[in-house]
Amino acid sequence: MNLKTLLLGTCSAVVLLSSAYAETLTIATVNNGDMIRMQGLTDDFTTKNPDIQLEWVTLEENVLRERVTTDIATKGGQYDIMTIGTYEVPIWAKQGWLVALDNLGGDYDVDDLLPAIRSGLTGEDGKLYAAPFYGESSFIMYRKDLMEKAGLTMPDAPTWEFVADAARKMTDRSADINGICLRGKAGWGENMAFLTATSNAFGARWFDENWKPQFDQPEWKSTLDFYVKLMNDAGPQGASSNGFNENLALFQQGKCGMWIDATVAASFVSNPTESTVADKVGYALAPDTGLGKRGNWLWAWNLAIPAGSQKTEAAEKFIAWATSKEYTKLVAEKEGWANVPPGTRTSLYENADYQAAAPFSKMTIDSINAADPKNPTVKPVPYVGVQFVAIPEFQGLGTTVGQLFSAALAGQMSVDDALAQAQQVSEREMMRAGYIK
Repeated sequence: MNLKTLLLGTCSAVVLLSSAYAETLTIATVNNGDMIRMQGLTDDFTTKNPDIQLEWVTLEENVLRERVTTDIATKGGQYDIMTIGTYEVPIWAKQGWLVALDNLGGDYDVDDLLPAIRSGLTGEDGKLYAAPFYGESSFIMYRKDLMEKAGLTMPDAPTWEFVADAARKMTDRSADINGICLRGKAGWGENMAFLTATSNAFGARWFDENWKPQFDQPEWKSTLDFYVKLMNDAGPQGASSNGFNENLALFQQGKCGMWIDATVAASFVSNPTESTVADKVGYALAPDTGLGKRGNWLWAWNLAIPAGSQKTEAAEKFIAWATSKEYTKLVAEKEGWANVPPGTRTSLYENADYQAAAPFSKMTIDSINAADPKNPTVKPVPYVGVQFVAIPEFQGLGTTVGQLFSAALAGQMSVDDALAQAQQVSEREMMRAGYIK
């Protein structure tokens, strides 16, 4: 055997050995555009970390929540990294279900994380239990050309009355244009994220100071009546099946005059390779009714490590990469500054390149800063959370109520019946959980 053959054989053996000993991280994530983009860029990570391989489980939002909740509560161990929301982090950290992210590296710059986002991911011990991949509030995305055609000018801070009037005037069924597209798909993080945030602007709340459900109060009647009538007059057919992704597609196809949803959607609706109306989109704050609260939420999709993981070191390496300033620069190089994950770092909103490329940047940061999870409603409440209630029972309860409200939108029951049943199931759950007697 000559030297060259010997060396080639040795190299092959090394490659096989390194492959055999590589750790595989199984990552559960949501099928949103930013997450799909991240998967396409992970060669950058695996090239720098050849001893780590990645396996993706990409799921629709409601399915993801169900799977990761079941897995972590039962200590199933299916996933090494989970994509979870601002709702889950403090609850799961308190249960001891998450690993504190103490080793993200010296250059990670945790102090650059936006205070509003970071505070929701920090446990009672002051430690970070998840790293934000992107953060968001919600705002109005609208067609400037259709607004002008309707003879209207969108204010930076509109009322719900103005939005409803504009939606009806922009609707043109013959041209397949709906004046407004809003979430109708049942789920605590789907239609109830939108409706809970909206209800805050109408003066409603989930519970009073003593945890008594409030769906039998006039504020919730006003909220749901307004929503159902507006969607019947100016919304798309089959709206009760539409969540974030479905409405995004409708807006990009030019079928929505307005869409009130996550600020993260701005980079998609303004991307000319994906959106037929990219050059016609304007932005405004979520509406109010003059009571002092706007209908905008606060959320982040975050990467976290379940407790008991045997691959914590490798998982932290990946999380540090995916939520770093360097990842932001990578996306900017490959996809342009307008497409970097928004809403997590102060430095991004101070970046002149980003400001120039993203006309929605100021409205996004203004919306994030305007949300107040500790004082989300007009009347006092015992809970934290703008578009959710930060108690363990909310995940199931919110989805049940969401199913009732989706049925009301679909015309399968009246608004009054949906609210009466929401009150009944909420009272029953809160009694069962010991909040009320």
